[in-house]
Parts: sequence; structure tokens; C-alpha cells
Amino acid sequence: MHIFCFLQVRSHMPSALAPLLPSFCRDLIAILGSLSFECSVTIEDGYLMRLKTGKRSLLIFCAFISRHRKYSDKLMPDIINCVLNIVKYSKKTSELNFLSERIVSLAFDVISHVLETGPGWRLVSPHFTFLLDSAIFPALVLNEKDISEWEEDAEEYIRKNLPSDLEEISGWREDLFTARKSAMNLLGVISMSTVTTQYSSINVFEPSLLTSSVVYVFCLVPQGPPIGNSSNGSSTASKRKKSEKNKRYSQRRFMGELFVLPFLSKFPIPSDANASQPKILNDYFGVLMAYGGLQDFLRVQEPGYISTLVYNRVLPLYTISACLPYLLATANWVLGELAPCLREEMSADVYSSLLKALAMPDKGDTSCYPVRVSAAGAIAALLENDYAPPEWLPLLEVVIGRIGNGDEESSLLFQLLSSIVEAVDENVAVHIPYIVSALVGTITKLIPANPEPWPQVVERGFAALAVMAQSWENLLPEEIEQNELSEKWTSGRATIGRAFSALLQHAWLSPMYQSDREGEGSNTASCIDDSSTLLLSIMLSVSGSNVLLELKVSELLLVWANLIADCYAWDESENLSIFDCIKDVVNLHSKYGLKNFLVGRMLSPPAPPVPQRSIIEGIGGFVSEAISQYPSATWRACSCVHILLHVPSYSFDADGVKQSLVIAFSRAAFCRFREIRSNPCSLWKPLLVAIASCYLCYPDVVEEILEKGECGGFTIWASALGFLLTSSYESGLSEKSEIKLIVIALAQVVEQLGLRKPSSGVLRDCFTSLLEASARLKEVQEEKEEAEQDDEEDDDDDDDETSDYDEESEPEEQEETEEEFLDRYAKAAVALENGTVIEEGDVEDQEHETELGSLEEVDERKVVLSLIEKYHHALIQGQTLPLELISRFLNAYPECSLYFQ
Repeated sequence: MHIFCFLQVRSHMPSALAPLLPSFCRDLIAILGSLSFECSVTIEDGYLMRLKTGKRSLLIFCAFISRHRKYSDKLMPDIINCVLNIVKYSKKTSELNFLSERIVSLAFDVISHVLETGPGWRLVSPHFTFLLDSAIFPALVLNEKDISEWEEDAEEYIRKNLPSDLEEISGWREDLFTARKSAMNLLGVISMSTVTTQYSSINVFEPSLLTSSVVYVFCLVPQGPPIGNSSNGSSTASKRKKSEKNKRYSQRRFMGELFVLPFLSKFPIPSDANASQPKILNDYFGVLMAYGGLQDFLRVQEPGYISTLVYNRVLPLYTISACLPYLLATANWVLGELAPCLREEMSADVYSSLLKALAMPDKGDTSCYPVRVSAAGAIAALLENDYAPPEWLPLLEVVIGRIGNGDEESSLLFQLLSSIVEAVDENVAVHIPYIVSALVGTITKLIPANPEPWPQVVERGFAALAVMAQSWENLLPEEIEQNELSEKWTSGRATIGRAFSALLQHAWLSPMYQSDREGEGSNTASCIDDSSTLLLSIMLSVSGSNVLLELKVSELLLVWANLIADCYAWDESENLSIFDCIKDVVNLHSKYGLKNFLVGRMLSPPAPPVPQRSIIEGIGGFVSEAISQYPSATWRACSCVHILLHVPSYSFDADGVKQSLVIAFSRAAFCRFREIRSNPCSLWKPLLVAIASCYLCYPDVVEEILEKGECGGFTIWASALGFLLTSSYESGLSEKSEIKLIVIALAQVVEQLGLRKPSSGVLRDCFTSLLEASARLKEVQEEKEEAEQDDEEDDDDDDDETSDYDEESEPEEQEETEEEFLDRYAKAAVALENGTVIEEGDVEDQEHETELGSLEEVDERKVVLSLIEKYHHALIQGQTLPLELISRFLNAYPECSLYFQ
């Protein structure tokens, strides 16, 4: 019943339920009032059900207050009294079982929801002192359960108390919603509440003193719940003037400034003199936790306000000689939360303290792992907020030195290392060859003998190396003529390539050689995306055939091709590096000639004399699978079709390989096209053009595949290819290479049909499409030439004049109107309901230029002229062609005017 009511109340208020709400809520309150939070109470089956009912009751109250103010306002006093009686047990959370602590946590959440309403704020505000003294702060102080969890399960302690972007939490973890977190959230809500103060300015609370002794509020006029405009509090505070010392005035202030911070300031900061007193340490742990809960309030204050707080109440902890790991870990976390608000000069001092914490070793039996983890998270937060240390090497040495001392810690340090490198600072980039060389040996030791699966620490290590590889390539000198810089960069690239090759040889080739002896394969597809990035870096470092052999590039590529061919766990946010790698593999083969690229190696006897899968066959398997199964990869996969078919030079022995690729690509592309044929979209173009590429290689084979796929499949494809050239196709054709490919393909189609069906309607339609494509190609070429001329003229003009002209002449981007927005979403909703939504991939994927390879040498003008010269009687005479099309075609091919008279 409670679950039913909870779901109903969350979504809407049934009219039949509204009259029953007062009695229903009183029943829930009675159940909550009957709960006992004494540690001596044993959980029996009946009482366990009562606890679960109490938990659901509080969840109902949260939804009830947030969504149904019309009904909840009258019941708020009773609800408040109920939850106030529960939260006072927060001081016993270390002794409570999980379910009881969850109830205390939800009671804090109910108060937070109440405070966000005007009437609720007025009900709760008289209890602020009780809440802070007897409920919130007791939940924040360090207790025995924290120490036990720190020692026995540091990862769980960190997830509950020191969360950061470096720590990944998957799924919904109710055990992470602790009473402490809910108390911190409530403290944050209270601190963002506002009141109007009337006082003499000589008695104002001054943040520079951070003490409550100077606050003498004359009158507090309640205002209400937390405000949305965060600038109000800070702007009014900044207008305070010393000349108004004796003038009474009113000002809107935050409760965080007037009430919460003064309360926290009464707890002394630990020092060498009192570090041995447990109560001072435990209480100050609660103070630091409270500062973490005040982050929303602190972020709207003046930067000087936060600087004073950090200098006076946080940074002194790092100078104490005594070991205070529990406090330092929490201080690290607070500094990370406040990183976006710190001034640059403040960030330098914070960074220095965090670096010291990051290098902190374990103290005897006390692990300092949470200290290092929280320091890593805080440093990452500083870097993400554009702080750059004056010297990167000390940080890099600390991080690299600690990697390898435990898998969990190493995983987080790899993430921190990625954040450091992603800062795209040239002072970091120069150290990348050194970092890579140092890390490869460590990661090699972490790769298990059993290749499936790789542990998380290895995956994050590969991810960090991939980030470094990309950053180094981005450092490529713009002026390659700068010999000194260019030589350093080239040398660094070679160092990185050798290190990556050694790592991949250990990861891929060693298991392969071992499996050859055992007679079974054992390579792993773990980290295939990051491994592809490393492999790309290796290929880019190849400067000659000797380097190709030294780095064992062919052997690595053969393993990689087999891995991606059998990789079915596609992830559109990953695996894109594989496509980037494919183009470079083909280009590398064209330049140096790769072993086993076209034809695989023969197995040794007694195995049958059948060649294994070659590099290009493995790549082809991946590409065809991507076309068939993954819509988001269609554009990139189809662009690879052209590269694989037309860039390599296929020998006579490899003709069968090329034909097998054509069969796989054309079948996959046509199958996918049939699925989306009813709704013309941008995906039509890559699929149809990919089939055109295949058709140019083996016309008869592709025609047979299309006819097998669907009766009349060849005609369907040819007609659809012509449709791309019409104005009805919204995506259009604008790329010279793809139009040229269509021209050559249509010419081939027309010639084939002309020999077999010289009077068919399909032939006439294809010839019309050929004329349109030929005219369009000429127009695109002329537009490109004009654009290049305009660019040259713009380069000669004065830069300032050009920028002014551009700003004045650039048309304003038209914003979508409300009607257009609603119409677009209505169409999307209908398509979703009908199951006709087509995933079309990213716009970036559509910008890849089609690689024609050997087709670049084909003169399309000669092809078209030869075709018309041979078949003009059947193609032109007696046919009714659009006059406008003939005019455009003759502008492009004036030499054909004789045939159109």
C-alpha cells in the first residue's frame, strides 16, 4: 500500500486520496513515532517491517511536500515535529544499523524539502539552533564507525565521505545516502536561506576574524527559503562602507554568514599543542565536513571571503607535525570542492599543500590511502579550473613514483595523470616522452598472464597513454622548418613509438606466441580503442623500412586486425580511434608495404595449407559489421570502404581478397539501406555511395548481390543513387570526390543497361541522373575555384579591415521559433512512437572527404564523353530530356552540343 501511495503521490494527487490525506499522514507519523533508535533494540521480522514502513513514509513525505503544496502546508507542523524527534538520534549513527540510519537520513531530507517552501521555512527557522547543536553537527563529527571503515574498507569510506570526479560510482547505491550526507545537505540549505538584518555596522560579523564574538544582531526579519539569485548576498556585502558605522540600516544576508559560520568558528583548529586531544580532532573533522556542505553558500561569496576561510581554517592543518590523516583527507576534499572559487594566488598555496598530501606515505599501521586519493581529486579539480603549477615535474614525479603501489591507487593516479596531460600545457607536453617511458614498464608488469579480462588499473593505464599520444601529436610544430623544435619533436615521437611498441608486443605478441605452441588463440580485445590510439602513434613514428621491422608493426597490425574483426561490443563513444587507425594503416602499406596486409601467412604443418586472415580482411570484417549493426558508425565505416577498395594496389594473387571485401561491404550496405529505405535521410548517401564503390570494382558481382537481397535490388539502388542528385534529397551532394564517384558509377550503370535494355525506363532515368551529376560536378569545381580565389584575395587585404567586414557582413544566425521547435519535437515524437527514428551519427562524421585512391586517376570527362559518343542514338535521340538540365550539362560539356541538336 505504501509503495502504491508513494508512486501515486509522486506523479499526481488522485482526487479520491485527497480527503484521506490528513488521517493517512497521521497514521504514518504514528508509525514513525513508534520507532526506537536505541542500539539495544534487536531487528526481528515484525520490527524490520516497521522500519521499512517508516522509511517509505519519509519518502512519501518528501514527495508530498515537494509536489503537493496545496495539501501539505496544513500538515507541515505535525510532519516537522515528527522528523525533529528522529534527527536528534544522529549522534548515535555509529551504533545504528543501516536501515535505522537511512531513516535518520531521510528525516534530514524531509526538513530540507520543508525549508524550500515559505511556510516551511518559518516553521523550521526557530529550531535552527537545536538542529545545528543536537542533530546536524553530531552527524558530522568523526566516530568509531568512520575509523573502522577507514581501516577495513577505505574505498567505501572514500565513496561515502570524499566523493570526487576521479571516483566512479555506477548504479544506484542507497548505502551511500548516509545520515552525514543528508545532514550536510540540510546545512547547505540553511546556509543559503536569507534574512533581513537591522544592526549597527560596528557590530557586523567580519569573515576576516571568523569568530562569533563580534556578531551582535539587533534584529532578524525572516525572509524565506534559499534564494536562486546567488549574486544578491555577495553584492550587498560588497557595498558595506565604513563611513556608515553609526547608521542603522537593513540588509539581506545569508544564514550561512550570520548563523552557521559563527557556530563553526567556536571549534578550535588542531595544532601541535592540542593534536593529542581526540575530542578536538573529532569535532574539527565535523567542521571540515560542514565546510564541504557549505560549498554552494561559499561559492556565492566574494573570493576574499573564501581565501580568508581557507587560510585560517584549512591550510594550517598541513603544517602540523602530528599525523592527522582523517582531517587531512577531509581538508583535501574541501579544497577540491572550493577549487572553482579560489583566486590564482590562493590556488598556488592550496596546490603546494595538496602536493604534500599526495606524497604522504602510510604512517605505521595507519593507511594514508584516502589522503592521497582525496589529494589527487582536489589537484584534478584545480587543473580543471585552469590552474597551472609553475613547475610540473615535481607533480609528475610524485604521481609516477606512486603508480604501481596498489591497483586502486594506481587507477586513480592514472586518471590524475590524464587530467594533467589534458591541461594542454606545453610545459607538461615536453615531459611526455619521459612519462611514457617510465609508465610502460609499470603497465607491462600489471598486465596479467591470463589476458581475459584486463583489470581496471591496466585499462586506465592504457587510457592515460592514449591521452599522452594524442597530446604529443597536437604539439606538432606549425612551422616544420623550425629545425631545432622539429628535431626535438621527432625524437620524442620516436621514443614514444618505441615504448608503445614494446608495450603492445608484450600485451599481444607474447600471448600469441604462447598460444601458437598450445594450439589456441588467447589475445584480448581489452582497451581496443586506446590500443588503436597507441598503434596509430607507432605508425606515425615510422620513418623507414628499418623502423617498420624494428617496431614489429606488421605483426602488431595483424593481431589488431583480428581483434577488431571479432570485436562486437561496439561503443559509439569509444572505438572511433579504430577508424582513425584504418586510414593510416592503408597509407603505411602504400608507402612501405606491410607483410600480411593483403594475404595472410600460411600455417605451419601439420595444419592445412590455408592462409590465415590478412590485415585488410580483419579490417574489412570490422567495417562490414559496423555498417550492419551500428548506425552511429555508418558514416565512418562507409568512408573506410572507399579507402580499402581503391587506395591499396591489389596484386593478381590478392584479387580474391578484394572480391570478398566487395561482397561483404555491398551486402552489409544494401541490407542496412533496405531497413531505412522508406524514409530518405542523410544515411542514404554513405550507404549508396559505398555500394557504388563496390560496383566499380566488380559490377556483375554487386548486381547479383543486390538482386539476391531483393527482387529488383539493382534498379532500386540505381534509382536511389539518382535521387541523391535531386532537390528532394535534403542532405544534398556538395563534395567533389563523392560526386565524381557517382558520375563514374552511373556511367558504368548506363553502359551496362544500354547493352542489355536499350529502351528501358531505368536506362533513361539513370542517364538523366548522369547528366545531372556531371553538371553538378562542374559547378562544384567552379565554386571551389572561386572560393580559393576569394581566400587569396582576403589574405592580401588588411587583417583589421577584413575582420570588420566579416563582422558586419556575416548574417545573423536565425534562432528557432517556438512553433518550429514544437513542430520538430512533435514529428520526432511521432517517429519515435512509430519506430521510424533513424540514428544518423554525429555531424562531424559526415564531414570526412571520400578517399578515391586509384579512381583519382580516372578522367570522368572522358568517361562521359566516350559513353555519349557510343550510345547517343539510344540515350538522346527520341528521348524527352529537361531543357534546363541539357543547358547546364552543355555548359559543363560544350563538346557534346552536337549530340543534343
